[in-house]
Amino acid sequence: MRKWPFSVWMMSAALLALPVFALSQAVQQALTLVVNGRSGEAAVVQLNGKSYVEIETLARIASGSLGFKGNRIILTLPASAASTLPVLSPENEPENRGFSKEFLRAGIEEMAAIREWRSVLTNAVEHGYPITDWLAVYRVQAAKSLTLASVAVSSDSDREALGLLTNEFDNMDKLSDTILQSHKSMDYVPPSTLTDDPLDQRIMNCAHSLASMAAGSQFLDDGSCH
Repeated sequence: MRKWPFSVWMMSAALLALPVFALSQAVQQALTLVVNGRSGEAAVVQLNGKSYVEIETLARIASGSLGFKGNRIILTLPASAASTLPVLSPENEPENRGFSKEFLRAGIEEMAAIREWRSVLTNAVEHGYPITDWLAVYRVQAAKSLTLASVAVSSDSDREALGLLTNEFDNMDKLSDTILQSHKSMDYVPPSTLTDDPLDQRIMNCAHSLASMAAGSQFLDDGSCH
């Protein structure tokens, strides 16, 4: 029997040890593999940041076929189920009831502007403060915010909600003008004027309704703003 040199034995031992060392660094996990919408359990080996799975397992989960021809491995996978789904047209596309981010942000700013407008007016009436044209500053701010909201409209939900915001603005404008005209004509305005005022109650109910819609980010008209 021919004896190999010591150096050859050492090199052979190193080559045989290399796959064992590499496998010792691998991590094998039993995971759920999803292929073209089909799922199944598969042993996945993670090595050097990459994941490996047996090709036979891949073919089985994907309901494909596996063949061998010479030095080639032929894997055939069926077409993705997603490609057979009908394409939605504008006519049959489900309606999106959510608000766009831009409109929601602008709508919240408009609601805050109207809330501040009403708060200042209510405080002036309750404490008997003189009400003059300074009140117009709050109207201008609310009108500006309403314009920004109208520019941000990009969906049917945005458009419908804009109508309710506009109603809220109009009612607040009407209430503000009524109180202002009473002061200009020197009519006495009792501190409790707004306590049971129907228009003020409508404004408050609408504000609560709009706040609920904003919190849920979806349009739902309960009739409070009409």
